[in-house]
Amino acid sequence: MNFTSTDQLYSVSGLTRELKNLVEGKFRFVRVQGEISNLKQPFSGHSYFTLKDNSAQLKGVLFKGSARYLEQELIDGQQVVCHGRLSIYEPRGDYQLIVDSVDFKGAGLLQQRFEQLKNKLAAEGLFSAERKKALPTFPQKMLLLTSPSGAAVHDFLKIWRKRAFPCNITIFPVRVQGVEAAAEIATALLTVNREFSHYDMIVLCRGGGSLEDLWPFNEEILARAIARSTLPVISAIGHEIDYTISDFCADHRAATPTAAAEALIPDKKQLTEQLQRHTYSLSNAVYSLLENSQNRVNQSRRLLGDMDFLFTNVSLRLDHATEKLQTLIGKKIERCQIQTENIQSKLHNNSPKAKLNLKGQQLAFLTERLHFYMQNSVQDWQAKLEQHAALLDAVSPLATLARGYSISRKIDQKTGKRTVLHRSNELQKGDQVEVLLHKGVLECRVDKVLDNGKQ
Repeated sequence: MNFTSTDQLYSVSGLTRELKNLVEGKFRFVRVQGEISNLKQPFSGHSYFTLKDNSAQLKGVLFKGSARYLEQELIDGQQVVCHGRLSIYEPRGDYQLIVDSVDFKGAGLLQQRFEQLKNKLAAEGLFSAERKKALPTFPQKMLLLTSPSGAAVHDFLKIWRKRAFPCNITIFPVRVQGVEAAAEIATALLTVNREFSHYDMIVLCRGGGSLEDLWPFNEEILARAIARSTLPVISAIGHEIDYTISDFCADHRAATPTAAAEALIPDKKQLTEQLQRHTYSLSNAVYSLLENSQNRVNQSRRLLGDMDFLFTNVSLRLDHATEKLQTLIGKKIERCQIQTENIQSKLHNNSPKAKLNLKGQQLAFLTERLHFYMQNSVQDWQAKLEQHAALLDAVSPLATLARGYSISRKIDQKTGKRTVLHRSNELQKGDQVEVLLHKGVLECRVDKVLDNGKQ
């Protein structure tokens, strides 16, 4: 065909068709070497990618039928040799390489740089778990380092609004693509740590893209800035299959910006439901504990019996024994006095010295017997008194108080009279109460009156 003539008029589709026939006729089979980038694999199973070198790029397509014969899957950054034919896709006027087979030549330059930096930083310990900082369960302030116009930040904020958790989010705008992006993000990290140190965390946020698009997050300057950050850093870069050096240096890695928001921002509705369930369970447990305690108290009262009756009975017996002891001692002293007077009378009537000495001896003897008898008698009665006192002390309210109980008495604010309390309904809010303890007295004021657990 002769394309030098300027007289012939072509339509767009006609000229494109002529070029398609020319290209396909000239390049029926070619071998092209380059690096794969911008790889896309939709549900159809076909693979669309760009084959590039330092100065040019060529679109390529590998259909599903040919892809199954590959030695390995295609990935961005691979250096390959593609075998196929050139063709022009008429609807868009694009020329592309239809690939029949692929020879894999190893990782591309970017992939090699990625692995070299990854190994270097790992050897320095920048990826170690000991360096990872813990993330707060309920963050109050969060800062996003991202492009404010990107889809990633909108995905993140969508989850934040949906979960309605009261967390303050600040967007710090930075470039997330391009040659200068890594240095700009590293500087921003330094600024945030200095001026926003009261924040809970920093989130690096960017959507998916090719290896070249995400390369700023594989730069060493950014990796070291993340490692130096005093605030926890979360890396939410690309899609689930995308891994960057920032992911390994960060304190936490999220597969996508949406996944980061779901992991960091609690769901207010879910937390409220959990709180309600825990409140209900705790209330049931408290009510059950109170009921069991009341049952044990009632059982103990039945076992102890009527303490008032026992105390009154022992008090009466002690009073009776004390009165009887006092009477006996008085009579004994009276008899001793009479005997002493008789002896003194006889001594006075018998004045001779011998009788006086004899009587003196008799008097001394009788006095000694009297003291002995009185001492024994007093000791016997004192032992009985101690026995009764010990019995009285065993049932005494003071002993009950020593075991942790108390006696509550209502204080009449007008007269100062104190009345022992038996039931809670004997009091009203604002009444003054005196509480007798084993040691000390408390004066209290009633704020609330409960009757069997009810107000």
